[in-house]
Amino acid sequence: MRAVRIHKPGGTEGLVLEDAPVPQPATGDVMVRVHAAGFVPDELEWPGTWVDRAGRDRTPSIPAHEVAGEVTEVRYGTTGLAVGDRVFGLTDWHRDGAAAEYVAVEARNLARIPQALTYTQAAALPIAGLTAWQGLFVHGGLESGQSVVIHGAGGATGTLAVQLAREAGAHVIATGRGRVAGLAAEMGAQTFVDLERQRFEDAVEPVDLIFDTIGGDLLARSAQKIKPGGALVSITAPPPVLPEAGRAVFFIVEPDREQLRGLAERAEAGRLRPHIGAVHPLAEAREAFDARGVPGKVILEI
Repeated sequence: MRAVRIHKPGGTEGLVLEDAPVPQPATGDVMVRVHAAGFVPDELEWPGTWVDRAGRDRTPSIPAHEVAGEVTEVRYGTTGLAVGDRVFGLTDWHRDGAAAEYVAVEARNLARIPQALTYTQAAALPIAGLTAWQGLFVHGGLESGQSVVIHGAGGATGTLAVQLAREAGAHVIATGRGRVAGLAAEMGAQTFVDLERQRFEDAVEPVDLIFDTIGGDLLARSAQKIKPGGALVSITAPPPVLPEAGRAVFFIVEPDREQLRGLAERAEAGRLRPHIGAVHPLAEAREAFDARGVPGKVILEI
């Protein structure tokens, strides 16, 4: 099969489109013919890109851990999916990803794609959507009537978080660069803070939840704006400053079929729209991974 593989650390120079062995599904896996793949730009720096769970070198490895495609083979022990199903979800961080014509994936990490969604739209949902869902509701405990600040509202995760929080009945305050103010409002934010022009803590009152996708000094300054009993949730690093009377949480997204179904149902109904910033063919994987700063999700189409 044709696949993009990374051969060496140190940026995208080691990304090569080449012939690679077709993966062998294990017990509980399905084989997926990939139609579209999503990724996180910094995943080339993750330990799982270079070693397996036992710490053994596994280069060259195939990146892009968000997959949308069609099931072509079902192995023993697999439940809930069948050959021909259109599916989307996450591949294991320590196994080859979806920047290829085929990928073997644990079936439990996949859900069916509604007919109303394209493969490209579905590939934009798994990491960003699950991260937003888990950050807001699993770790943040967001409820109707509460207030939430979403740092980085113009990014792939931020745009979905704004939509999910607004649908849940929260008052949504979005932050980011001024150029994404219109996008944040379109996604449902009631207030926008331009981080290039003002400090967010000077512009907002204490809130029930801050969901941070940016990190750095902004994360450290956010603790002071948490209400008693509220939460500061980060996906970039453990918060270096803790809220005086609230919780601080750092988490890494986990696969979850039921949450994927929830995202898919909302997208099919038009209540959730992934923001796709750019689409590249597999042959332009290096350009896709180098596309830093593009608002929204960058997708590879196979």
